[in-house]
Amino acid sequence: MADSAQAQKLVYLVTGGCGFLGEHVVRMLLQREPRLGELRVFDRHLGPWLEELKTGPVRVTAIQGDVTQAHEVAAAVAGAHVVIHTAGLVDVFGRASPETIHEVNVQGTRNVIEACVQTGTRFLVYTSSMEVVGPNTKGHPFYRGNEDTPYEAVHRHPYPCSVRGGLPLVTCALRPTGIYGEGHQIMRDFYRQGLRLGGWLFRAIPASVEHGRVYVGNVAWMHVLAARELEQRAALMGGQVYFCYDGSPYKSYEDFNMEFLGPCGLRLVGARPLLPYWLLVFLAALNALLQWLLRPLVLYAPLLNPYTLAVANTTFTVSTDKAQRHFGYEPMFSWEDSRTRTILWVQAATGSAQ
Repeated sequence: MADSAQAQKLVYLVTGGCGFLGEHVVRMLLQREPRLGELRVFDRHLGPWLEELKTGPVRVTAIQGDVTQAHEVAAAVAGAHVVIHTAGLVDVFGRASPETIHEVNVQGTRNVIEACVQTGTRFLVYTSSMEVVGPNTKGHPFYRGNEDTPYEAVHRHPYPCSVRGGLPLVTCALRPTGIYGEGHQIMRDFYRQGLRLGGWLFRAIPASVEHGRVYVGNVAWMHVLAARELEQRAALMGGQVYFCYDGSPYKSYEDFNMEFLGPCGLRLVGARPLLPYWLLVFLAALNALLQWLLRPLVLYAPLLNPYTLAVANTTFTVSTDKAQRHFGYEPMFSWEDSRTRTILWVQAATGSAQ
């Protein structure tokens, strides 16, 4: 009985808990972690949806703070048994400066690590990214690779350079492939772009270029399961990295996005790219130049830039059962369920229900 009582008093902290992934992790913990006594949600901007969670049996503590401020992080971490660090600035369009991305993703992560060491929190699950590995800027394909597949990680863009791993605690790093699902801002941006073009999107990348995508609910479940098992399997899981994956089909970014945007009324034009690749390279470089010239005056962050073009035009798919072998991960949501949930969200978010 004493062990059972103790098990009900675990304190979890989720940094970035009001972000796209963080919100799903918070809700998954409340649903799937029976030992939870207190859940601390740390973010710069607290969502109003947190209020509805405070009426349940688990104490939900909303903490407004910034991961770049070490004292705020230390105060939030103090007394936590497990930290799930999802806070990060995901920016591939140039909306933020390289200095800001580095401060949030690198220094912010250091602050979390140091706070765990100082306060005695032993277990940390860190949300990394597939972009630590690739696709690289040379366009080398990564076809059905796993965590040990050799691959030359060549990056110049500030975001992938800022999310490298290597944590000195009892910790593991999870590397999602491209996340989709409810709350995915980029999916919404593509939909709005299609509306501006009269309901059409134009193929720019060959359909043969495949990418791995993963549903946000399955990424959240993998975080919860890894955090749950980290203490019991510290010798096996400590210091490991795991790709986050599920049963979502491998397709080009454009064809995959149309799985959701098609039912919302958009159409993809072209069985093959409508523009030669050299022209796309030129347009991407022109966008980068305009962004640099305009930055002192106005924010110009187009969807097409040299980095996003290189990523979209490079095959990157994973095939691995490491997470299943190490801590029993299986996707909670099927592809059919993930697709349906995402379509319903896009329709509700954009008023495009058919």
